[in-house]
Order: sequence, then structure tokens, then C-alpha cells
Amino acid sequence: MTGFASFVTPEASAGAAVSDAIAEASACLDRFTERFNACDTAGMDGELHFPHLMLSGADRLEWQASGHHPAGFFEQLMASGWQRTRYQSKEAVLASADKVHFVVSYTREDEAGTVLSTHRNLWIATRVDGRWGISLRSY
Repeated sequence: MTGFASFVTPEASAGAAVSDAIAEASACLDRFTERFNACDTAGMDGELHFPHLMLSGADRLEWQASGHHPAGFFEQLMASGWQRTRYQSKEAVLASADKVHFVVSYTREDEAGTVLSTHRNLWIATRVDGRWGISLRSY
């Protein structure tokens, strides 16, 4: 197949390859959140693919390269009492050997572990040139 047909009809993947992809993509999300909790925007960028796309409602934000996290983001988050983000679940809902769609549920918590907010998002991780990275986050 060529053109559009090959784009929308990917080749079937073997079960073990898909299982490995889910584990590797999930580890990428874990590393991203570990860096998020460390307030390390450069480390977070290291777990993204660029261009990186974020969707919020009908609004679309695209970062062409690293270094675009808003100045003061973590200061504002900490002012709300935030100390950490914790996954409640990461469910792979669509997967192939090179792409995994996750429904990610997480909480933002204060120092005592009190939940400040709960979120449920779609994140898509892809393997590009042998490296897993988050390509899209939908909020």
C-alpha cells in the first residue's frame, strides 16, 4: 500500500512486540512524571517528541522544539499547594509496535498527600528513530 491507505491501515503487529511497546512507552510516561515532580523542564522535554502537540478542548498548542514550558509554571503550581503528581492509572487503549495511546488518570497532591485535583487525559507515545517519546497530550 502507498499514500493515504498505508497511513490509515498500519501493518499488524505481533503480540510480544505490542506488549514490549506498551511497557517501554509506559516507562517513558513514568520518566516524564518523575521529571515533572522534580520541576525539571529540560528533563521533561527529554521525554517528548517535537513537534509536540497539546489539545485542550478545541484549542491546539504546538511546540516545534524544546524549551517552551511557561516561565513560572512550577512556581504557580507550588503556590496552589502542589508537591507531587501521582498516577492513578495508565491504560493502554490502542497500541502497535511504535505507538501507544494511553488514558492517563492522575492526581496533583500537596505535601500531606491530600488530592488537590484529579485529571484524566489522553497521551500518545511514539517510537521515532528507536526512542520513545510523548508526541501528543490531550487535556
